[in-house]
Amino acid sequence: MSDAAKTHLVTGAGSGIGAVLARRLLDRGDAVVLVARSEERAADLRASYDGAQVLVADLSWPESVESLALPDRLDSVVHAAGVVELGRVAELSVDDWASQLRVNLVAPATLTRVALPALRAARGTVVLVNSGAGLFAHPGWSAYAASKHGLRALADALRAEEPELRVCSVYPGRTATAMQEKVHQQEGKEYDAADWIRPETVADTILHVLDLPPDATISDLTVRPGG
Repeated sequence: MSDAAKTHLVTGAGSGIGAVLARRLLDRGDAVVLVARSEERAADLRASYDGAQVLVADLSWPESVESLALPDRLDSVVHAAGVVELGRVAELSVDDWASQLRVNLVAPATLTRVALPALRAARGTVVLVNSGAGLFAHPGWSAYAASKHGLRALADALRAEEPELRVCSVYPGRTATAMQEKVHQQEGKEYDAADWIRPETVADTILHVLDLPPDATISDLTVRPGG
């Protein structure tokens, strides 16, 4: 690890955008701390990301992050974990609402609070991987969009409360991940990964945010499918 190496905490490294980002950071020599939902999953992540520190906390139960032993300094926290369950308001259960709010909103809020001392020590960056649904709610997306609208509010408030930190909301359009494949199944549509943004593209966008010199910040960034 080089003298310029930084330390990053990443959630959602099991797949999709978080997985690509974690690999990019490790490959360039930065220190990476990952969060796994179980000891079994932690073992998988340690095998996949040699050199990464893996901590165990189930984001479905945000209180589980309270006891995480984090480094003294964190140059960034990237919230890339998320879940989705589509359905009309007339059909969604309490659990459909609660599970998405816990993972997509309450867990990032709680983990950010726990990480604040380390982030303050490094004058670090918080990146919240949001969604186009965090800007507009389409039919069938009410619970997921509500969680992502809340995530935007969290970012806006945190940015004002912690002026020495950089806080960025990234709003990817449809991205070729396992979650997107599930969304297509729920929508009853055929899925073709080539139709959507590559997770590598979004991960590289996040890296750009993390690598900005200290004279600038990006508060909100939308990434849309091309073509």
